[in-house]
Amino acid sequence: MKTVIQVVLVAVAIILAYLLYTSVERPLDFEKAKKERYDATIERLKDIRKAEIAYKDIHGKFTGSWDTLINFVKTGELPLVRKIGMLTDSMLEAGWNEKRALKEGKIIRDTIYVNVLDTIFGKGYKIDDIKFIPVKDTVAMFQLGAGIITTGSGIKVPVFEAKAHNNTILNGLDRQLVINLNESRRTNDKYPGLKVGSLEETINNAGNWE
Repeated sequence: MKTVIQVVLVAVAIILAYLLYTSVERPLDFEKAKKERYDATIERLKDIRKAEIAYKDIHGKFTGSWDTLINFVKTGELPLVRKIGMLTDSMLEAGWNEKRALKEGKIIRDTIYVNVLDTIFGKGYKIDDIKFIPVKDTVAMFQLGAGIITTGSGIKVPVFEAKAHNNTILNGLDRQLVINLNESRRTNDKYPGLKVGSLEETINNAGNWE
């Protein structure tokens, strides 16, 4: 009988030790994996923001179409002012301005056009992947939208939004911890995931991690 009790106590001790270990390690492992996925997703959202801002610089608005945005980055061009020479102190003292210096040929200002992809992202950047949430073994796209917001003063402001829900970003991780995280975000009136820009308010294209 004594031996049986000892065996039971040892078993209970092992179970308690395991439960204690998992109660500590489980959230730590979750946070580590969450950070890795969040970091990769944030970098992708920053790239989307770069592409959207470049698109707006040319077209005066954002786009909610992945095909349009990706094609623009692949084939579009950005104007770049090439500056040769500058106003000297003697020119300024003589009352010269840039317009006169240009007319007299003392300085040169040319507009050249550069490829969007090479200029913003660099050669070799896989622009076709920009629409996908960077989670291994998961094929899912960011939700992308664009529109116009009219401010209280009547000013029309172009806006865009790209976002990914935690259920996708954290797919395959501890389900209960993902549910808890989402509920915490909703309780605080925050989007349960990562996003950049907004279709509901003007936030200067900020990300919700900033």
